Amino acid sequence: MIHAPQGEVLRYLGYGKHQPEGESAALIDGRVAAVEQAADPRWTVVELPLTLSPDGVALGDWTIQSQKLRAHLEGCTSALLFGATLGIGVDRLIARSAAGKVAQAAVDQAAAAALIEAVCDDACDQLAKQYPGKYLRPRFSPGYGDFPLSAQPELLRRLDAPRKIGLTATDSCLLAPVKSVTAVIGVADTPGKCHAGGCATCSKRNCTFRRDTT
Repeated sequence: MIHAPQGEVLRYLGYGKHQPEGESAALIDGRVAAVEQAADPRWTVVELPLTLSPDGVALGDWTIQSQKLRAHLEGCTSALLFGATLGIGVDRLIARSAAGKVAQAAVDQAAAAALIEAVCDDACDQLAKQYPGKYLRPRFSPGYGDFPLSAQPELLRRLDAPRKIGLTATDSCLLAPVKSVTAVIGVADTPGKCHAGGCATCSKRNCTFRRDTT
């Protein structure tokens, strides 16, 4: 079973270097356990040939106009389309908490955010073992930089994600279930500078939840 790292849960809750005490600590422990119990983590991946162009990339016959994604995949020989979700149970748990239990809902959101990242990290560790001698670039998701969120439905279609893991997109290109992630992962023969993935690519330097990437 994959667990939500406590440090990440506390970071999402804004504790910084402080530790919760008393009732707050008990609430966090209880809600983390509830989120983990409600979760049904699943992920899927497909490898596609990669071609770089001046304005973006082609993943098989799918062309994406994104300079940031192109820069991230520079030096890669292929790319993985990746999708992961905690399942609808976590969304329902958060919705129940949101109906009048503000503090509980906030902890549920933080625990779910930390847990889906842990699921993705574990999946990428497993994928790395399937590519001995290769180097996997960090996950780069629709919505990062100039990689348009509108790419979400096509990415899901090529993953066959609705059938395989129950992951879809709304008309506004948001993921459903909400606590889910999609991404492109480059596969390279040589290591590259880790300049993308999560906080390392985000321009919001003053974000409360930002990891120290210096």
